[in-house]
Amino acid sequence: MMEQLLDVAIIGGGPAGLSAALVLGRARRRVAVIDEGLPRNRVTRESHGFLTRDGIEPGEFRRIAREQISAYPTVRFVEDAVVSASGNDGNFQITTARGSIFRSKKLIFATGMKDAPLAIDGLADVYGKSAFVCPYCDGWEMRDRMLAVIVRGPEIIRHMAKTIAGWTDRYAICTNGPDGCTDEVREELKLRGVPLYESPIRRIESSGGQVLQVVLEDGTAIDCEGIFFAPKLVPGSDLPQALGCRMTEDGAVVVDNFGKTTVPGVYSAGDAATKWYQVVNAASMGAFAAMSINGELLAEAWEKRAETNRSS
Repeated sequence: MMEQLLDVAIIGGGPAGLSAALVLGRARRRVAVIDEGLPRNRVTRESHGFLTRDGIEPGEFRRIAREQISAYPTVRFVEDAVVSASGNDGNFQITTARGSIFRSKKLIFATGMKDAPLAIDGLADVYGKSAFVCPYCDGWEMRDRMLAVIVRGPEIIRHMAKTIAGWTDRYAICTNGPDGCTDEVREELKLRGVPLYESPIRRIESSGGQVLQVVLEDGTAIDCEGIFFAPKLVPGSDLPQALGCRMTEDGAVVVDNFGKTTVPGVYSAGDAATKWYQVVNAASMGAFAAMSINGELLAEAWEKRAETNRSS
């Protein structure tokens, strides 16, 4: 059954999508937020860095947001996955896994990124509990502890070594196999007392989600209380690219400062459209995209009103 034409369909119900829904609901726009309920941060116990919500459990964050947005009757939530999108500005059509069809004037892709399978044995057992990807999100909780930093490539090693030093001076770099680390970087780490291990990782030993050791193939066992690692990410949806949106080499949707993609009427916000993966940034991007869309809709209605009056 074909749904009534919406002003905006928001695909993805994380911080970016919810923030956009709040702005558009307050602007009296007919909105559907379509989300399958599998956010990337569901493995984490706490979310940090969002003013007034620091330390909140991610599911509770979404619950509060949806409860507040529900005060605006033009916004509805649909628990489903979008499997196809077509059309053009003013008349898009999206189909869900359960067979629902929605039509909308504008689209926002807030589909985030997804973790590729974690290739290191034992990493999945500690991910989100004592192994993390963002020092700004979880560095405070790991302060002054012994950490293993699993990264590859001279520049990312140099960057992470400097960054982690803001929270602890007790850490080791693990490259999980030879990766062409330069003598310059090795010397840089040595001068600052940072151990560098280039043997492949055999497994991560843990108990109840708490990491105990990183065991290398050469038999070295690195005792540690936490891990930071660089994840391999893939786009949360291939639909923006299927619609013709320009993408970066990393799989993010290319947008301007207001979330506009290269396809008219299509916007993107949050982790799907940036490499700065923080809740507060995603929410900000969602709000900007919503305001830009509402501005477009207001301008279109303004012109249509003039045309109607001219023809009457």
